[in-house]
Amino acid sequence: MTKDEARKQVCDAGMKLLNEGLVARTWGNVSVRIDDRLCAITPSGKAYEEMTPEDIVIMNYLTGEHEGDVKPSSEKGVHAGLYKTRKDINAIIHTHQVNASTIAAAHRVMPAVLDDMAQLIGPDVRIAKYALPSTGKLVRETLKAMKGRNACILANHGAVCAAPTMDDCFAVAQVLEKSCKVFIEAEFLGGAKELSKFDAVLMRQFYLRKYAKRK
Repeated sequence: MTKDEARKQVCDAGMKLLNEGLVARTWGNVSVRIDDRLCAITPSGKAYEEMTPEDIVIMNYLTGEHEGDVKPSSEKGVHAGLYKTRKDINAIIHTHQVNASTIAAAHRVMPAVLDDMAQLIGPDVRIAKYALPSTGKLVRETLKAMKGRNACILANHGAVCAAPTMDDCFAVAQVLEKSCKVFIEAEFLGGAKELSKFDAVLMRQFYLRKYAKRK
C-alpha cells in the first residue's frame, strides 16, 4: 500500500465512522498499517467531515516520529503498540459507540453472547482498566485486554477494534456494537446466556480457517 492509498483509506474510514454513528465530532481515531514501520493515522483535533487525505498523518509506529506539521491522534501510542505487537493487525479503529460505551461505564466483561462475536472478536470482550487518555498506562492496559482478541472495551471511555483489513475492522466494530446491545437488553430478560468457552473457541477457529481460505 502506498502512502497516498493509505491516507485515502483512513480519510474514507473516518467519514464512514461518522455516518454509521460510531463516533462524533473529533472523537475516536483510525489508522492503517502501510509496511513494517509506517502507518497512516487520523490527525489530532480535526472534525471528520472536514478531513481530507492531505490531513492524514504518516507515522513511524516504531519510533513515534511523524511526517509534516500536522500532529497525529493523541491516542497514537495505542495504535503504535498494537502494530508493534500484533502482526495480524493492519487496521485499527477507536470508537465511542453508544452500546460499547455503556459496557465501558459498567466495567462488565462481555461474554460471547452471539456466534458472530465469537468468530470476529474472540471468546469474550475484556475491559481495559481505566487510564487517562494519551498515557502509557492506557497503552499497556489496552494491549493486555486485546491479547488474543480483535476488540476490547476501555473502561469509562469507549472501544478499540482491530483486524487484518479496514473492512474487517468495521465488521468488528459493527458486531461489537450489536453484541453489546444484545447483551444489555438480554440482561432485562433474565440474563444473557453465553456460548460455552469450548463453543466460542470453536467458532473463532472456524472463522479463521474460513478466512484463511478466502485469502
